[in-house]
Amino acid sequence: MKKPANTFCGRVQRREFLRHMGGGFTATALAGMLAKDGFFNTAGAEVLDAYANPLAPKEPMINGKAKSVIFLFMYGGPSHVDTFEYKPKLYPLDGKTIPVKTFGRGGKKSEGRVVGPKWAFKQYGQCGKHVSDLFPNVAKHVDDIAFLHSMTADSPIHGSAMLMMNCGSLISGKPSMGSWANYGLGSVNENLPGYVVMLDKTGGPISGAKNWTSGYMPASYAGTVFRSKGDPILNLENAAGMPRAEQRTLLDYLNTMNREHLGIRGDQSDLAARIASYELAYRMQATAPEAIDLGTEPEYIRNLYGMDHDRTEDFGRKCLLARRLVERGVRFIQIYSGGAHNDDNWDAHGDLEKNHNYHAGNTDKPIAGLLEDLKQRGLLDETLVVWGGEFGRQPTAEYAKGTGRDHNSYGFTMWMAGGGIKGGVSYGETDELGAAAVKDRLHVRNLHATILDRLGLDPNALSYFYGGLDQKLVGVEGAEPIREIMT
Repeated sequence: MKKPANTFCGRVQRREFLRHMGGGFTATALAGMLAKDGFFNTAGAEVLDAYANPLAPKEPMINGKAKSVIFLFMYGGPSHVDTFEYKPKLYPLDGKTIPVKTFGRGGKKSEGRVVGPKWAFKQYGQCGKHVSDLFPNVAKHVDDIAFLHSMTADSPIHGSAMLMMNCGSLISGKPSMGSWANYGLGSVNENLPGYVVMLDKTGGPISGAKNWTSGYMPASYAGTVFRSKGDPILNLENAAGMPRAEQRTLLDYLNTMNREHLGIRGDQSDLAARIASYELAYRMQATAPEAIDLGTEPEYIRNLYGMDHDRTEDFGRKCLLARRLVERGVRFIQIYSGGAHNDDNWDAHGDLEKNHNYHAGNTDKPIAGLLEDLKQRGLLDETLVVWGGEFGRQPTAEYAKGTGRDHNSYGFTMWMAGGGIKGGVSYGETDELGAAAVKDRLHVRNLHATILDRLGLDPNALSYFYGGLDQKLVGVEGAEPIREIMT
């Protein structure tokens, strides 16, 4: 057989040969340095667990309280003045045009027609917190919740605001919160991903996987999308007719070849991560189906999450699965309420009442069930639950007619519970109309710093060197946690 013209010595391309030779010398030097730091058993050959498995457990940097995070993401931007921030002066102003500065999808405006809150507020708990009729079940847990009423963000546009909330930056390509958590702490379960994402049944949010990317970190830190029904991860099943023992033999051979390749190339971290990902996928074939099997849960627990009603079954299933994943050591879980289209998310530009009644009705009981279930199992103290969207809504209408509100990044509400967070606390506030934060202003970076701190990670010390900088989730300038809400 005639050899291809682009081969050298009948085996590899000339460029590949030169790269192997040059890369081999470089890798030998690198291997020697890494061996001193405990990365290699033998220079350029065996990779230790700490290097081959990026998700190997690591010691916390500081004294944190939370072991896991469950982020309940209300995609589209829920209205804070209709949910958790009581603004009594808005009611009598309904329909009146007043001076108020806003900045949303419709640009900057200096006046607008007020849309009074469409739901009544009642006081709950020992703290007497006002909560609207949209969330009667979550309202029963206010003594376990810290409400953040002075949140601000840098963008009133969905795509960039989503990236800011998830990755700490308006531009794409940065690692997401779950990636930072897994980079800093690793995973305590080697048979499941450290970072799981569950999307709305109508689809994912704008920008898609950019919201759970690992960015410039190895792909091992990226979020893994789980389905709450059927196979948890697509394409995880073994090839038809292949016995598991045969698959193990094939995988061992592939790992041997990859490890040999690892010894002569300079991109060790990516290849080591790929080796680890193959092993994780193999283990997940046996463990993921058990983790997602909600049939083992008693009926009263499934009902607690609202799985006995069609309306709440889907989100309730995801919340129950999140609790099961937390029990099994998954570090970071994000659950989305709201899909890509406006009718499928919290983006209430037209009919606020129809929109928020629908989405709050789908999520209220499941969220309350999650909080109650975590607490009764003793898991709430070590699980940080976060609720919120990418921004809030304005107190004024976007259109000449209707009840819809435009986006509001000047001031909005999020809340946190468990994991070293004080309950029954309201921190910060917006002005009397809910248009902008005026007291104890918080930025998204303060939220991120608080999440990292509660996990035992110093937000201003946790860094990843890239592009000539020690990159951080909270930005190179840093940010302080919200210590007033911490236990």
